[in-house]
Amino acid sequence: MTDPTIVTVTLNPALDMTVRLDSLVPGEVNLARDGHLRPAGKGVNVAMVLRDLGLPVSVTGILGRDNSAAYQALFKQMSMVNHFLEEPGATRINVKLSEQDGRVTDINLPGLSVSGATWEQLRATLVALCDHADTFVLSGSLPRGLATDSYAQLIRLLKERGKRVLVDTSGPALEAAVDAGPDLIKPNLDELVQWAGRPLPEAIDRDQAVAEIMARGVRCVVLSEGRRGLCWYDDRGAWQVSPPSVEVVSTVGAGDSLLAGIAYGLALGLPQDELLRLATAVAAMAVNQIGVGITDWRQLEQFKQQVSLTPKAFSR
Repeated sequence: MTDPTIVTVTLNPALDMTVRLDSLVPGEVNLARDGHLRPAGKGVNVAMVLRDLGLPVSVTGILGRDNSAAYQALFKQMSMVNHFLEEPGATRINVKLSEQDGRVTDINLPGLSVSGATWEQLRATLVALCDHADTFVLSGSLPRGLATDSYAQLIRLLKERGKRVLVDTSGPALEAAVDAGPDLIKPNLDELVQWAGRPLPEAIDRDQAVAEIMARGVRCVVLSEGRRGLCWYDDRGAWQVSPPSVEVVSTVGAGDSLLAGIAYGLALGLPQDELLRLATAVAAMAVNQIGVGITDWRQLEQFKQQVSLTPKAFSR
């Protein structure tokens, strides 16, 4: 039996310019400690971690033809099966200013404008990939030219074919996606508040918002809480997952790493405690470095041992 193949979908990728500095002073000249420019996008980040974890990965989405070479080189280097489509123009560059105290300021450009013909071609690509994969990860924002319910359209297309669908997006795209009933969503607290349309100051308020999401057909909600870790909700209950204490080098890609660990665990059918320890440890590793990926397997094992899981009361 071959390992399961996971497909990651990145509709609005970006070349990430991550700049580290002691502290950002608006309106002044700021001296950076270092900077890194790399091909990224949430689904691409997920795919990189999955490849480091040893799973076959197919990647698709929409790139700008003018600067796709860096992506093509990455996909070849990491043995990802490339099904990206290309539009005229350049893939955007996003700037992430990472300060010593862990604060990150994102400056995200709008990205390409996607044509109707390319969108239909992408849908056909996903249908074809259903012959080779059971788990699909839809990540990131929507580019110009696509409707707010574009992720919802893809979720329904994949669910009709019996596929597992994990979604990480925000705003109106998340609202539409929830109504399409994906298997899992991974909002952070700000995104959950935005979806609920009201403040969620207490744990019971957040639990209620999650229950409302699950009532619409979402099977699992992973609420990312930054330094506090995450809350996992499914039809069996809820768990508070606390991460190891690590030096924060950059939070860029931590959420994508978490989602990759979850996708890996679900695809392999890992026991839930093992899945949660692995996913949280992979996210901790991302926080402890620049970029995503497994750079030290021994350290990853140490992080896994330091993750704590606590059942929490939750009623849908």
